Amino acid sequence: MPDTAPHDVLIVTGMSGAGRSTVANALEDLGWYVVDNLPPQMLRPLVDLAVHPGSALPRIAAVVDVRGGKLFADLAAIVAELRARDTVRVLFLEATDAALVRRFEQVRRPHPLQQDGTLLDGIARERERMLEVRELADIIIDTTEFNIHQLATTVTEIFSAQGSPGVKVTLESFGFKYGIPTDADVVADARFLPNPFWQPELRSATGLDAAVSDYVLAQEGAREFLDAFEAMLAPVLAGYARENKRHATIAIGCTGGKHRSVALVQQLAERLRVLPSVGITVKHRDLGRE
Repeated sequence: MPDTAPHDVLIVTGMSGAGRSTVANALEDLGWYVVDNLPPQMLRPLVDLAVHPGSALPRIAAVVDVRGGKLFADLAAIVAELRARDTVRVLFLEATDAALVRRFEQVRRPHPLQQDGTLLDGIARERERMLEVRELADIIIDTTEFNIHQLATTVTEIFSAQGSPGVKVTLESFGFKYGIPTDADVVADARFLPNPFWQPELRSATGLDAAVSDYVLAQEGAREFLDAFEAMLAPVLAGYARENKRHATIAIGCTGGKHRSVALVQQLAERLRVLPSVGITVKHRDLGRE
């Protein structure tokens, strides 16, 4: 059966220092396949790959910059050719001369077209070379007043798939005796609750079993803990979205990671799934350990 799924090809270009790397990172976080510093002549086979039936790369972004030298001169013609047969968009990034000079001075690097002149000489040469490509742009973002977080947020707002979560949250149970997850952003301790391990009829079961879950949730403080933890996480996750932190790991631990933490993570997942712009994945790190 032919592949009829839509494909997106985005060419990211613009002024050096205007934020191409930040845009590339933001697109990768959104699930785009990003190719950096691509010679314009390679755009044709890249687009062919994107639209090929059965392609596993429905969204491809190619970052193209003026460092291509003579190769870059062909970009406008190549874009026009590709648009005649495929859907290709161009995102152009720009900023004022003052902002670009400040950014280059902060990183103490020369402009790629500076040669023996000044930063402003390099910027002027680049603007002239970019004029034709800028006229082809579907989207122009002036990053003069943006920090990297604001630029990433803007890109996310423009290119997020409809209905995709603003923050992807991994809820993880674990056992303290095996170590705290090194990638956890928030860690909670469930060892204040009685351990079902000491109940003979529950020892071989896990927090995924109804009997263990009911036992854990019936303990004094369990539901109060969930209420308070949920209330704490709501503004935290909203803040993560504002600050463009798109992935978060929230871990709850008990002694072995088999009973209490598993039951609480399961319950917390049900509660957090109702939050807007939050995607939930559940992971039980130590559930299969002896």
